[in-house]
Amino acid sequence: QDPSLPNGTPVDTSSPASSSSLLNRLQLDDDLDGETRDLFVTVDDPKKHVCTMETYITYRVTTKTTRAEFDLPEYSVRRRYQDFDWLRNKLEESQPTHLIPPLPEKFVVKGVVDRFSEEFVETRRKALDKFLKRITDHPVLSFNEHFNVFLTAKDLNAYKKQGMALLSKMGESVKYVTGGYKLRSRPLEFAAIGEYLDTFSLKLGTIDRIAQRIIKEQLEYLVELREYGPVYSTWGGLEVELSEPLEGVSACIGNCCTALEELSEDMTEDFLPVLKEYILYSESMKVERALWQKTHVFAWNDVSASLFFLTVRRVGDGKSGEVPTDVEKCQDRVECFNADLKADMERWQNNKRQDFRQLLMGMADKNIQYYEKVCGTA
Repeated sequence: QDPSLPNGTPVDTSSPASSSSLLNRLQLDDDLDGETRDLFVTVDDPKKHVCTMETYITYRVTTKTTRAEFDLPEYSVRRRYQDFDWLRNKLEESQPTHLIPPLPEKFVVKGVVDRFSEEFVETRRKALDKFLKRITDHPVLSFNEHFNVFLTAKDLNAYKKQGMALLSKMGESVKYVTGGYKLRSRPLEFAAIGEYLDTFSLKLGTIDRIAQRIIKEQLEYLVELREYGPVYSTWGGLEVELSEPLEGVSACIGNCCTALEELSEDMTEDFLPVLKEYILYSESMKVERALWQKTHVFAWNDVSASLFFLTVRRVGDGKSGEVPTDVEKCQDRVECFNADLKADMERWQNNKRQDFRQLLMGMADKNIQYYEKVCGTA
């Protein structure tokens, strides 16, 4: 790690005037559904660091808050991708009954894109910003202690090393044990969720492939248009009598090039990232979170059933029945797991409807603007 790179520098703005000003700004700047938000997190200012052993990108994570659990109202830290990955793993470990937002993919197919290019870094920055905003908006995850550490710690590496091996082994043991249970009595609503996620990710994958093919064809067409337009200008220089109409055709083609380039950029920068996020989100929910949670939940159902039969047998033998208390605890935990999963699924569905409504309406407007520009040049 680059020794000259501080992991985080809290910004001391703890004066009463500053806190009051911040509170007013939070209330005015972002009021969602009449609810004043008290925690804002943004990811910006990517920087490339070249060290002896590796080259990597860090991003500035800025936090503004009025929550009492934060010592200061504002923080600014620098984090790299593996720090975001650490946060997500910690959230999975400490909040096993909640759906954790996905991270952008870590690896890039060789030869397709340069992971240090401005375009890729900016796309990743937006995805990481969205990742933190998803957590910030969550009523449980946003209060997680690991999230607090991620946003405020000067030296995050110290927290990473602390108990890492033990927690990792414990996590693997839990997954191994719970993976041995069979889902004997899957509730219909959870089965429906799984089927929906399968269909949803399949449809999004199809749309993503078609959209990428459209963009590829648009860019190929754009290359030809750029070669095509100047031909008319050259021709106009040779044909004095036809100079004016030929220059007009050349200008028209130039305007079409500009409009098509803007449309392709909008699809690449706005449309595809949302599709990709929800593909990753659905896969994460389906494989990493929902399946693991359901396995965990139904394992507790199996335990509850075993305790129930043991209780009946003990009561039949005339022995003291202390086991029903354990059965009730198991049932309560199952109900809490189910409630958390249902609440997160409902929140995810609401976010999805809002995001895709905004996305599709925006794309419709962009296409209308494109054809207006193209037709207006005719």
